[in-house]
Amino acid sequence: MPIFLVVRRLFRPLGRYRELALVMTAVAIVFSGAGLFSLTQHISYGVALYWAITTATTVGYGDVTPHNTAGRLIAAGVMLTTIPIVAAVFALVAGAAVVARMRRILGMETRLPTHPYTLVYGTHPVLPRVLEELQRAGDPVVLVAPAKPAGVHREDFELLVGEPTDEGIVARSEPARANRALIACTQDSDTLVVAVAVHSLAPKLEVYALTQSPRVARALHELGVTHTLASDELVGHTLAKSLETPEAGDLLLQLVDTDNYRLGERPVDQALVSRPLSEARARAGSLVLGIARDGHVDLGVGNDPVLSAGDTLIVLDALR
Repeated sequence: MPIFLVVRRLFRPLGRYRELALVMTAVAIVFSGAGLFSLTQHISYGVALYWAITTATTVGYGDVTPHNTAGRLIAAGVMLTTIPIVAAVFALVAGAAVVARMRRILGMETRLPTHPYTLVYGTHPVLPRVLEELQRAGDPVVLVAPAKPAGVHREDFELLVGEPTDEGIVARSEPARANRALIACTQDSDTLVVAVAVHSLAPKLEVYALTQSPRVARALHELGVTHTLASDELVGHTLAKSLETPEAGDLLLQLVDTDNYRLGERPVDQALVSRPLSEARARAGSLVLGIARDGHVDLGVGNDPVLSAGDTLIVLDALR
């Protein structure tokens, strides 16, 4: 059996410390070989160490050579042990780098961001656009999906390959470390399963869910998912309003898809508590569209709600 196979078998039980163990073994052989060579060839230890290093690294200048059988045996031992060990170290390091790169490309190994990130679960067709918008905003994103969605060309997000409905995969995404999560599965049943798994691991996480029906949205609300969007309901109302007011669709697109404006939320200032919404609109330097309260939005059309602590202003800011 070749010597490098013997070395590999001997050091395999050491696991991730085997590279260090191999290097230390090679260093020990070089120093001990230099000591024996110094004794048998009657030269200084410094010269013997120089000989051992040039021998172990296959340089072999030939300016220091063994002059008797003992020296030749020592030289053979150093060459037959250190050269395969050093080669094994380089092979292990190179192999580990290649495997890590391949696992990362295939999504088998994911390095979660060190700071809070946005979690996205699912394979809904709208995800390419969602990912693009999140990345444009500079948010770190971790996508949990069986594969990279078609139409996604950017690589600046982490892909955790697996079924979002798998509790083990959800646990690997570490939702407790995220600052928010979006569930965008193609089936409402999968959305419910993922919502339950995420809520069990991170009950305080702010979760958004895309559903197909208002009934599922209500069920998700009971599970603690307060931010839900029923796609069928949204599309239906948008089309209906567009028939009544042709520019309504364009207005919605201007609100959510423009590089000149940005929708945002702003906590109600303490000075505005117990004041009407109209006063907040008069004081704000932005366009105040309404307020969010207890998971519901009040546009203040036909009424002038009084602001309370904990309310959130929905504003439209101009980007500069």
